[in-house]
Amino acid sequence: MNIELPLKDARDLKLGDIVTLSGELITMRDRASRRAAENGEVPAPAHTVYHCGPLVKNGSKVVSAGPTTSARLNDYTRTMAEKFGTRIFIGKGGMSRESGKVFEEFGCAYLAFTGGAGALAARGIKEVKAVLWEDLGMAEAVWQLLVEDFGPLVVAMDATAGSLYK
Repeated sequence: MNIELPLKDARDLKLGDIVTLSGELITMRDRASRRAAENGEVPAPAHTVYHCGPLVKNGSKVVSAGPTTSARLNDYTRTMAEKFGTRIFIGKGGMSRESGKVFEEFGCAYLAFTGGAGALAARGIKEVKAVLWEDLGMAEAVWQLLVEDFGPLVVAMDATAGSLYK
């Protein structure tokens, strides 16, 4: 099933669903997430956040975009969902039980991308729309990306606080 972004509510996504995404998303890792939480702002729409530090050639061609471990970003889940409207989180390895409670409260889902499949992820990225907070470096900057049939992704945590990791 292909999902058009932005998705205002992810309550229709169920554990085990296999999906692809089309539309805009942003990447955020540790430093960008911390800055957003501290400053109270994200430099681009954050409805869909991919925990990723892409490898980008000449500032415009994504050659690899594998997921990073999402558990490192558990502390920012509530802020992202409540303050910035994030409804889809993407990464590898799952998130905490506390994050699952946030997903239930705000109608969010966590989509797992296979680790080590950075070249596959890059094929679904059609355009780099912007790179923001470049001072954080390539991997930690916020990349605003246009994706088409991005995936496959597995709904690994859903809005019922269900988790394939349990």
